[in-house]
Amino acid sequence: MTRHVAVYPGSFDPITFGHLDVIARGRRLFDELIVAVGRNPGKDPLFSSDERVEMVEHLIRALVAREPQHAPVQVRAFDGLTVDFAREVGATALLRGVRNLSDLQYEVQQAVTNREVAGLETAFIVAGQSFAYTSSSLIRQITAMGENLDEALTPMCPPAVIARLKQKKAQKHPGLERLRGGAVSDG
Repeated sequence: MTRHVAVYPGSFDPITFGHLDVIARGRRLFDELIVAVGRNPGKDPLFSSDERVEMVEHLIRALVAREPQHAPVQVRAFDGLTVDFAREVGATALLRGVRNLSDLQYEVQQAVTNREVAGLETAFIVAGQSFAYTSSSLIRQITAMGENLDEALTPMCPPAVIARLKQKKAQKHPGLERLRGGAVSDG
């Protein structure tokens, strides 16, 4: 009998309640789920790969403890193409969250390509209504420009993530400063 292993790839910069919803629901569909924390060369990350993996692992431990009857979850960092990583770990499918029609259009195009090129199927989980407009880039913008981060971000991400975002803001992370339109020194 084939084990159905899914890879849920993303940058998770930072991880949101929407991501956690996809993970929780994906655990009910597959025998094993691998959350693949990737590096997107087109994006300037707020958190390092190690920081993102650590945050995701922390939140996944709590999720698995609440629902131990569902599939186990691994968290792994990766570089390169998602399909190469999926092959390496023996995945039978990719798991993707879809928030809206623009996500769906992009994701269907990717799914067709992944099936044709790598023989990988894609399973879509439609975001709950409360997560339809949540994105990591929106969270970074709110962090850069917002004053009361607890109030603004509580509906979108867990308290542990908000605490990390506050640290990045206090440290004047260059990515947040760019979003604010401030000058960033190279030194």
